Amino acid sequence: MLLHLQPLTPQTIDLGVQELTQRDSDLAFIIEKFGNPPNWQCEVGFPGLVRIIIGQQVSVASANAIFNRLSSLVIPMTPENLLQLDEMELQKVGLSRQKISYCRGLAQTITRNELDLDYLATAEETILRSHLKRIKGIGDWTVDVYLLMSLQRPDVFPSGDLGLLIAYQKLKGLSKRPTPKELEIIAEKWRPWRAVATRILWHYYLSDMVVNKQVRNMS
Repeated sequence: MLLHLQPLTPQTIDLGVQELTQRDSDLAFIIEKFGNPPNWQCEVGFPGLVRIIIGQQVSVASANAIFNRLSSLVIPMTPENLLQLDEMELQKVGLSRQKISYCRGLAQTITRNELDLDYLATAEETILRSHLKRIKGIGDWTVDVYLLMSLQRPDVFPSGDLGLLIAYQKLKGLSKRPTPKELEIIAEKWRPWRAVATRILWHYYLSDMVVNKQVRNMS
C-alpha cells in the first residue's frame, strides 16, 4: 500500500510530531505546553460516518451524547438496523430532522449497494471523496474528518474546520481569522503530516479552552 494510504500508528504520529515541531516553532510550543495530541478516532464504515454527520456544527460533547444514545438503540450500528427506527425514535435521541434525513440517506444508499465503504477504505482520496459527496449531507468537512479520524490517513487537512481556524489565528497572534483557502495554502509546509498537524492544532484549541475556563472559575 502506498505511504499516503497507510493508517497512522502511534509510532508514525510520534514521527510526524518530531518532524513538524522541527519545522514550526509554534507547533513545538503546543507540544511543550500540552504534550502530544490524542489520536482521536472514529469507527470505520457506517458507524463512523454517522458519528461524523452527527458532529456537523455541534460541540464534541453534544455529538458524543447524541451518538451514544443512538448507539444504545441501534445494536449493532448497521444501515439496516438504523432504517428500522422511525423519525420519532430518532428525534428522541437528539437528532434533528435534517440529520435524520442525512443518516437515512446514507443507510439507504448502502443497502441499495450503491456505496461500498469497504472498497473506499483503501481507495485514493479523490475516489473516496467523489463517492461520498454524492450523498446528501456529506461535504468536504465530513469527508476530511472521515479520512482523518476513521481511516487515519496521515496527510488529510480539513481546512474548513472552525476549531483549526480559531487555533491557528490564536497560535500565530493574527488580527483576523484565516480563510479556509489561506489555511490550506499555509498547511502545504506540513506535508506529508497534515493530519498530525491537525491533531496538534485541535489539541491546542481544546486545551486552551480548558485553561481559560479554569482561569475564569478562579477569578
